[in-house]
Amino acid sequence: MIAVTGMPSAQKRQAILDAAIEAFLRSGFSASVDDIAAAAGVGKQTVYRHFGDKQALFIAALAAARDDGVPASARPVAETGDPLGDLTRMGERILASALSPTLAALHRLTIAEVVNHPELGRHWGDSAAPHLDDELTAYFRRCGESGALQVPDPARAARQFAYLLITEGRVASGYGTRPLTARQRHAIAEDTADLIVRAHRPA
Repeated sequence: MIAVTGMPSAQKRQAILDAAIEAFLRSGFSASVDDIAAAAGVGKQTVYRHFGDKQALFIAALAAARDDGVPASARPVAETGDPLGDLTRMGERILASALSPTLAALHRLTIAEVVNHPELGRHWGDSAAPHLDDELTAYFRRCGESGALQVPDPARAARQFAYLLITEGRVASGYGTRPLTARQRHAIAEDTADLIVRAHRPA
């Protein structure tokens, strides 16, 4: 048990998230909130006070795993004015997050549980983490403004790039069961970036 009594609320929240991720990976969505609370060193009511219910806790654990999959030192990508190169580097970073062992395992768990808990599917898509979604949208908007690309709908372009990229990565890795090498991730990112750049090349 992690003793967090008397620690700030933010530290308790993090302890709960860490315990929840371990519990969900070990026991699936049937993981006990009592066990999660005990592992985090808090009371069950503290878990509910922070997250409301187990579904919300699972979604928060998923968001935490997404954030952990992309090291803070790796973002943001410096823009060079070359959309192919910039998007390739962004794509590699997104794949590193989406295919991280923890996040990939949580994704497989969601697929297994979505029949019994369809509400979970509404909180999982083939997008990048929210901050990366925003970064991609802003990047496509700037490319459109500069004339580097013709992008009438930056948010849609960002979504399509992320969908194609992550789906390709998941299939190639057997949904995270076969780790991809850095070279393989680069190839997927570059191919996807090339497709999107060609689709939005100025006339």
